[in-house]
Amino acid sequence: MTDGGRGHAAIEVAALRREYRLRRAKAPVVALDGLSLTVQAGTVHGLLGPNGAGKTTLCKILATVLVPTSGTARVGGWDVVRDAGEVRRRIGLVLGGDRGLYAKLTVRENLEFWAAMYGMPRAEASVRIPSVIARVGLADVDLHVERFSRGMKQRLHLARGLLPRPEVLILDEPTTGMDPVSARAFRDLVREVVADGATVLLTTHDMAEAEELCDEVSMIDGGRLLATSSPRALGELMTTYERIDVRTGDPSAATRLRDELARRGDVVSAVVRDDSMVRVETQGRDAVADVLGAVIGAGFTQVSVTAPSLDEVYVHVIGDRGMDVK
Repeated sequence: MTDGGRGHAAIEVAALRREYRLRRAKAPVVALDGLSLTVQAGTVHGLLGPNGAGKTTLCKILATVLVPTSGTARVGGWDVVRDAGEVRRRIGLVLGGDRGLYAKLTVRENLEFWAAMYGMPRAEASVRIPSVIARVGLADVDLHVERFSRGMKQRLHLARGLLPRPEVLILDEPTTGMDPVSARAFRDLVREVVADGATVLLTTHDMAEAEELCDEVSMIDGGRLLATSSPRALGELMTTYERIDVRTGDPSAATRLRDELARRGDVVSAVVRDDSMVRVETQGRDAVADVLGAVIGAGFTQVSVTAPSLDEVYVHVIGDRGMDVK
């Protein structure tokens, strides 16, 4: 791998559009609609979005599996269309599931096949294959892949992705279907890969995974970029959507306060929880101060203000279609 130092772009996408033309459809299906995105080298960048948002299409274009209808995409400064060969030498692609694995072969045999496909010299492969097998924790496994658990298959996928020492590793929902222990071990491996200098682009439905792994998160829907921010702070989105909990001590007072606050334009929602607590979701930079003023003016002083979690911001921005909140 390269040194992958931060400060320059590992992936640059500009006005990217991808259309699919179906036989009986009058108009093309748009998977990516003018999407622009920059991923800095040496980081983990997450793509969040419901099914059909365009995440996998973007991954396949960056991996030179698909060609964009218009717009440009570069990996390590190389254009994915004009310089497809150079791009392929710099990336690792992990799509997950059973795709790309051969059930009747062992771990080593699978990797020997892919080393040949990558054009890796036999002498280099003889050294590299045992190294990646050990790294993903499959050194003591001598089974055909058909007998693997889901977690073991994902480890083998990662080994395949690491085989060419990629500058950019593309992971398309790599932990879907894994048990919690296997998923955590997989995430630890991703951190090690980044520590070695690689850049990782990760698509996921899992809010906890994004918060735990990613330096930045981009939310996309309908093939368009909605927002990019840190998963821990979420920048402006965290100040746009905030939460106020008001303890009233009385169910009837809670109901009256909820009804009053729900009529405000800067309140997204107001609900009564645990009989006497009102949870208020606000929207807007000055909303918290204004709503707090109304709450205190109504005589309630047991108040707390917190920023929402990433999954709550996701619901505000995209909705609850196809996400995994843990």
